[in-house]
Amino acid sequence: MTPGNGATTITIPAAFNGPDGSGNGGYSAGLLAEHLTRVGGTAVQVTLRVPPPLDHPLTVEPEGEDILRLVDPSAQEGTGPVAEAVRVAPFDRGVIPGGAVSVAEAENASELYPGFVDHPFPRCYSCGPERAEGEGLRLFAGSVLPGDGPDNVGNTVACTWQVHPAVDDGSGSAAFAQVWAALDCPGGWSHDIIGRPIVLGRFTAQVLSPPKIGDTTVVMGRLTGVDGRKIHTGSALYDADGGLLAQARATWIALRT
Repeated sequence: MTPGNGATTITIPAAFNGPDGSGNGGYSAGLLAEHLTRVGGTAVQVTLRVPPPLDHPLTVEPEGEDILRLVDPSAQEGTGPVAEAVRVAPFDRGVIPGGAVSVAEAENASELYPGFVDHPFPRCYSCGPERAEGEGLRLFAGSVLPGDGPDNVGNTVACTWQVHPAVDDGSGSAAFAQVWAALDCPGGWSHDIIGRPIVLGRFTAQVLSPPKIGDTTVVMGRLTGVDGRKIHTGSALYDADGGLLAQARATWIALRT
């Protein structure tokens, strides 16, 4: 398949990986979603059909006004899309019941980050402890409220995000796709990723206001359900005073063992 003249393409740089060799789910989804919405706009749901390839031009194909497909132009004929995106109605602000914890509480929770002990993807752009400051978001979410249901449903995690100049969109704020990346992994870590590694399958997010470069923010995640290999989570980004900046819901897929 060859993109037509003037086709829009997306390339996910190698530095923005999740598992080694494929794109970070939140960042990749955010790059596509940005073609349907903007800061303060409606929510967009992105379904990742295959691991997003890195350093490889991918074609954005519209299907009407509200749907996009992300296609690998080098794939064989008949191969499905890399991802699909669709505008959806904004969801309520109750993704994290009770809202934000304080910056101090989030910092304390980070000290309990399970990924310091073991991590299935230690070079992940969002949450990998092997990424240096400025080379990754370094989101190390630890539990602030244990779950009270089967499979630890309700477990809530938190961490701080120091918004580094490397994520600047040129206006002094974090770039749209960087905010999507920040909403990604903290949700996943509300589940037992070490015992049962997962990858992002579907991500619905809305950016209300991007954080400013240099800000200290709080990112939280919550496990909302487990259905076989499907893990459901919510996540939210807050400013230091607890104001909601962005939110997301995700469905993760547990890897087969």
